[in-house]
Amino acid sequence: MAHSLPGHMEMEVIAIGEGLVKAKMPVNYKTRQPYGLLHGGASAAFAETLGSLGSALTIEKENMIPVGIEINATHVKKVSEGFVFGEAKLIQKSKKLHVWDIRISNEEQELVCIARHTVLIVEKK
Repeated sequence: MAHSLPGHMEMEVIAIGEGLVKAKMPVNYKTRQPYGLLHGGASAAFAETLGSLGSALTIEKENMIPVGIEINATHVKKVSEGFVFGEAKLIQKSKKLHVWDIRISNEEQELVCIARHTVLIVEKK
């Protein structure tokens, strides 16, 4: 992830479990919008990264890859500094489709963003 968007945004995975991924991301000049607040697009990218990574960890990687096909994010609290923490839980899994519920919180464990991410599992070409 170091040489892609998650690396640029300094996302760091902190826990992985069955149907669960947890990570943190700094709120800094790379993730804030011009008014000094965490950019909604950064939260959406964080959520999509967590869901896609979670799907990648649950599939047969030799022949299949996860491809995000939908992300929905509702931003409920502003953040201007520190870190945000994401927790993605797999809520639906079939052979070709995964749906993730992602909650992003601030350092005080207050909810910042609620997201749903849908991932299609496709064959590698």
